[in-house]
Amino acid sequence: MGLRDDLDRFKKIGEEERQDLQDYIQHGNLSTGEIKIPIKMVELPEFVYDQYSQGGVGKGQGDVGDPVDAGEGEGQEGDEGEPGEGEGEHGQYEMDPEEFAEELDDRLGLDLEPKGKKIKEITEGALVEKVRTGPDATVDFEELFKKGLKRELALHFDEDYVREVLKVRGMAVQSTFEWARENNIPVSKGWIEQEYDNLSADKRTTYDSLDDIDRDYQRVPASDDLNSISLRREDKRHKHPEITKEYEKNAVVVFIRDVSGSMQQHKRELVERVFTPLDWYLTGKYDEAKFHYIVHDSTADEVDRNKFFGMKSGGGTRISTAYELTQQILDDNYPWADWNRYVFAAGDGENFRDDSKNNVVPLMEEIDANLHAYLEVKSNQYANHGEIVEEELGEKENVAVTYVEDNDDVMDSIEEILSTEGSE
Repeated sequence: MGLRDDLDRFKKIGEEERQDLQDYIQHGNLSTGEIKIPIKMVELPEFVYDQYSQGGVGKGQGDVGDPVDAGEGEGQEGDEGEPGEGEGEHGQYEMDPEEFAEELDDRLGLDLEPKGKKIKEITEGALVEKVRTGPDATVDFEELFKKGLKRELALHFDEDYVREVLKVRGMAVQSTFEWARENNIPVSKGWIEQEYDNLSADKRTTYDSLDDIDRDYQRVPASDDLNSISLRREDKRHKHPEITKEYEKNAVVVFIRDVSGSMQQHKRELVERVFTPLDWYLTGKYDEAKFHYIVHDSTADEVDRNKFFGMKSGGGTRISTAYELTQQILDDNYPWADWNRYVFAAGDGENFRDDSKNNVVPLMEEIDANLHAYLEVKSNQYANHGEIVEEELGEKENVAVTYVEDNDDVMDSIEEILSTEGSE
């Protein structure tokens, strides 16, 4: 086993010993912006050379054969130390978004394949497809000649060859007529009957099978003139390369968060535990993912990611302002024909009922998206927004409403959201 094998083995140990993905999402530190899952530090084996050592290599004081003396000096007698009080040394297993998305799919039993909307690359393969038009250089002459030959066979036949067929054991009038039809030989049944009657009984068993017929006999009259094969324009087929279209998997994700006065620290943390993995997941799933972060109380503003997760709460609530801003951003920059679009909103469900029913629900219907999701952090009896969205849009394949109360609900909410993506 070499050093490369050792390195691969220790990497595998690191993967096996890192914190479980579910525990990390539910309880780990997600605020770093990177996917770094804690693991027990595994030291890789290495050779160490002390450049400050004196004397020859492998030689100390004394002569060969002298007994070993522990001697004096620091560390020679093994001083008794105090028990350790600190935490063990830990490392971090860095996971890229693609690996995170793959493992989360595996963890949740999902197999989501993003829909590509815009063609990124067209690859030409082998000349396998046949089309009616094209340059002369692409004409399939072999196919053209075969069609002409079939037509020639259908118009002409060598009478001597058919007479020889009648000499095959078991090929009486009816059998020969059926054989001629199967092989597109234009001969009448009357002609076959006449020729069969002219054969003596012993000649009707000259051959045991069609393969035994003398090679001097040809199905069509022999000709050295290839121009006798009629080639027609309508028989032309042009070879065309097989086209493979690779679609660019682009996504735009809009995160909406309620920052009104009722959204306290615990609620904000639960929103982060659901939204951050979704952020990483979609980054790993798409070639290009754009993210927009909107916060709202009674009005809405677009902010950067750090401010989105770190903003304190205050003010009233009017959720529709966030969807109005979302609609403007998507319509101005991300046409539905070219982009996969996701709108994820979160709050504690407290909103004016009229605003939810008369404004938010119609906006969600107007905004084309692969998925609309609303995450409601359970609060009190005044929460009704999630319930209204479920009542009005619950039948739609691309709408998900999910609820969280504590960290144990986080993975269920993520699974509910990701498994709801519709095909509308």
